[in-house]
Order: sequence, then structure tokens, then C-alpha cells
Amino acid sequence: MVRKAKYTGPRKRHFHPRQRALRTMGEAMSDFVSVLDGNHKLMIPKLWKAWPELMGELAEFAKPLGHRKTTLILAAEDSVAAQELSYFAPEILLRINSFFGEEVFDKVLFELLNGRVPLDGYKLKRTPIQRPKIKKPENIGGMKDKFDPESAVGRCYLKYVRLFENS
Repeated sequence: MVRKAKYTGPRKRHFHPRQRALRTMGEAMSDFVSVLDGNHKLMIPKLWKAWPELMGELAEFAKPLGHRKTTLILAAEDSVAAQELSYFAPEILLRINSFFGEEVFDKVLFELLNGRVPLDGYKLKRTPIQRPKIKKPENIGGMKDKFDPESAVGRCYLKYVRLFENS
């Protein structure tokens, strides 16, 4: 015989007050980055920036693509290069782990580039900011006497006049 559960009504939700105090943005970002990057926080981007100096002549053949936990993912141009680079995997791991000062990666995975851009290939394009030239109005400052310098409108007008006097 199967017994049915007795209905006790809707379940109540228990809300608890906030357990943590307010944190600075730097502390919050540190926690966020550590979740994404494990214990190494921002060491992985430093590795990508130091890649050419760290790998030497191997850097042009093995391009960094990323990592999955303790597996380093490198790209090769073709399958023959990937096969040849696999023989250098212990040397690559030794150089990278010595860069970190501890064993971060335990395996190297080689993939074909296939049109993907390696991590050391991204360049930020910054466009210079050109401020538009402001045409100076005629009779600027002619109404200084008409506004109270302590009022909001008067302070705004004086600031506007100073903008053209200083340029």
C-alpha cells in the first residue's frame, strides 16, 4: 500500500540578510577574474605578451590559442608542423611552468590554426581623438553684468565665457 504525502500548504522561502559587507571594485574584480582564470588571476595574459621572448624560435611555429584548466592549447599552421611541435611539448611545458614559478600546465594540445587569430596576434586599433573646434560667438562676455555671479545661471555663463577666453 502506498501512502500519500500530507499537504501542509505552500512552502515558505526564508530570505537571509546579506552575509558579506560591501567590497571595493578591485576586490570584486579580483574574485571574478580568479573564477575565470583559476588561481593564476592575470598571469595568463602576461604569458601571451611574453610569448615571443619565452619561446624563442619556437614562437613563430607554435601560436597560443588559449587554455582549458591545465591543458595549454597551441596552434600550428599545418598538420606536419603540429606533429613536429608535439616532440617539443616537454620543453614548452618546462619553459612556461618556469615562467609561472610552479606547475600550471601539465599537457599541451596542438590544433590547426584554420583561420583563427592566435592570442598574440590581436592588436588594438586606437583612433586618435580629434576635438572639434568651437567657433567663438560674437560679443562673448557682453552679458556678465546682467547675471548674478552666485546664481547657477550666472556661474554657468561665466564658465562659458572662460571657455573661449582660454582657447
